[in-house]
Amino acid sequence: MKIGVISDTHLTRPVDFSALMNGAFKDVELIVHAGDLTELSVLDGLAGKKVMAVCGNMDSPGVRRQLPAQRVFEAAGFKIGLIHGWGGPQGIEERIAQEFEGVNCIVYGHTHAPVHLKRDGILFFNPGTFSGIGGSGSKTVGVLELGDTIRGQIFACE
Repeated sequence: MKIGVISDTHLTRPVDFSALMNGAFKDVELIVHAGDLTELSVLDGLAGKKVMAVCGNMDSPGVRRQLPAQRVFEAAGFKIGLIHGWGGPQGIEERIAQEFEGVNCIVYGHTHAPVHLKRDGILFFNPGTFSGIGGSGSKTVGVLELGDTIRGQIFACE
């Protein structure tokens, strides 16, 4: 199973995600958005795929009313935590790990920096930022591939 991972889109209106949907997300069964989408209408551009999202610190009040701050779901026998994150990038994995119990993977955003790190048996996966705002200025997304293990890959966006 493949899961598309996007975060920190920071968009105020829907955009054309067709390049993404025909590229890195072409074969995914599910797309997860790790917050800071800004407006719910941004998710409309991901239509045609099952989408799951959480809110982030920059999301509008409407998004915060509609989306939870965190969630846990199962996919291909793995338990995955989804959260945006908060605070500075230093120590973010320790902070978000305290929010989940018994997960195999934690998907998060907030730092605008891609991360693929295994610590204490948990895969921490941050796709970076689709917007390219902050950090290195690179626009990135990720894909998790679930089989015997969970593997992640980061993709640059045009």
